[in-house]
Order: sequence, then C-alpha cells, then structure tokens
Amino acid sequence: MASTSTWLHFRGNAEEAFNFYKSVFGGDFVNGITRYSSLTPEKGYPPIAEADKNLVIQVALPILGGHIIKGNDAPEFLGELIKGNNMDINLQPDTRKETERLFKALSAGGKVEMELHEMGDYFGACVDKFGVQWMLQCTAKE
Repeated sequence: MASTSTWLHFRGNAEEAFNFYKSVFGGDFVNGITRYSSLTPEKGYPPIAEADKNLVIQVALPILGGHIIKGNDAPEFLGELIKGNNMDINLQPDTRKETERLFKALSAGGKVEMELHEMGDYFGACVDKFGVQWMLQCTAKE
C-alpha cells in the first residue's frame, strides 16, 4: 500500500529526538534504529568515519492516523543542515483534548508560534525543542 511519511534530519541527536517523539505519541520504532555502522562499504564512497558510526541512518515511528515520521543524523560530510525551516508536520487529531495534549507536549521546551484557537478549525502551531515545526488542527467542535 502506498504511504506518505515525513523525513527529519538532525545533526547528531536523531535518537534523542525520536525518543522524545515516542514519549509524545507512544508506539514503537518500525524495525528499531539503524546506525551508520551497519552500512556495507561501497565502491566510490568514502568510508564512514569512526566518530559517525554510532549515528542514526534510519529510524521510523508511526504517529497519528498511520502517518510515519522517519529520520536520521546528517553527518557533516552530507552537507549543511538547515533545521526546522523547510517543512511542517501537520497533525489532525480526532479530539480537542488530544490536540491540546499534543500541542502542550510538542511545544514544551520549544516555541509557540500560534496558540490553539478557532480559525475555521481549532488550530495552532509550534516549534519543538529540536527545531521541528508542527501545525495542529482539529475539526471537532468539542
């Protein structure tokens, strides 16, 4: 079945970030955490530096409605990392109570960009403590 996921890149703290997201959403990582050390050296590519071998090359976590967020650590050899400003993750919980719980948890230690309020839907936006932008909207009136 086709699916859509959101991929998040981090500079050395992907595991910490995904453990945080796991504490917010619950559930388990799909196939655990894969590290750069598991890569087989390929012709034409530089070897993985010893300092980068424990970094995360892939982690995936199902969140709301079957959506999966995936992520990795982006070592410096992969280029400049500009975090948080190139995407939002849009969550659409079923209830206002769940919307408020997620908003509070995700904005803790981060920044509230727009408080939850009526805007056609119940809507708010925040940036979490890892620099990832989130939008939450709920169509339920209660």
